[in-house]
Amino acid sequence: MSAELVPLPAATVTLVRDGAEGPEVLMMQRNLNSGFVPGAHVFPGGALDDADNASDLHALCAGLDEAAANRALGVAAGGLAYWAAAIRECFEEAGVLMAYDAAQQLIALDLPALSDRFRGHRHALNTGARAFIEIMREERLKLATDQLIYFSHWITPVSAPRRYDTRFFVAAAPPAQQPLHDNHETISHLWVRPAAALDSHRDNRFSMRLPTVRTLEEFAAFDSAAALLLAMRDKRDIDANLPRITRSGTYLVPGDAGYEEAAAAEKQGQWKI
Repeated sequence: MSAELVPLPAATVTLVRDGAEGPEVLMMQRNLNSGFVPGAHVFPGGALDDADNASDLHALCAGLDEAAANRALGVAAGGLAYWAAAIRECFEEAGVLMAYDAAQQLIALDLPALSDRFRGHRHALNTGARAFIEIMREERLKLATDQLIYFSHWITPVSAPRRYDTRFFVAAAPPAQQPLHDNHETISHLWVRPAAALDSHRDNRFSMRLPTVRTLEEFAAFDSAAALLLAMRDKRDIDANLPRITRSGTYLVPGDAGYEEAAAAEKQGQWKI
């Protein structure tokens, strides 16, 4: 029996906007050669870095402090790092920066010169040439942590070759920014209605993991981005979802019939997915 992997802390953020036929979400397609869910359609996100938990970065977080973040997540410490990581990962993977400028407005990147400058910042960040906080300080920005709404918590199954303990956030997309995949971790992006993404998944045109599917199922019930965000902000006592896998490969979540039996069998067998 192999040892159970400890899941890495991670964060993801779903950007939403109103489209012609209702709310749309930003989805990225992962590189086909990725070591984790290759080719899958996902929301921007990834594992936390040590720098996400640094006090100097937390000092640049607007409208949220460490104590409030810890209470929201139900943790003793390190809560604010999840918000910081979600914003950083969104910039790295999607080119969208949830940050306030000196006028306390969400930064606009619709002017060519400014867009080019931040494209350079993003490249430097992704190559490791610069730290996220250096960019924030140089541009005199603050992280728009108060724009991100925590609404869900998923932990990768115990038998997975890579495991993540992921906090899910949602935010309204900044109106004066255009997403762009990085052509490294992600190879394409699109705005799509949740119901349409689910249809594509059922037709085998979108590969998606269970947490993504369940998120889209929840979001599909709303007819506006404002209503969706309000409902997510009203959520309380968010429990962790740890899927279990049956021997036939079916995924079960807490509350599903057979979940406890699958949990015992999965842990005993430690088969891989």
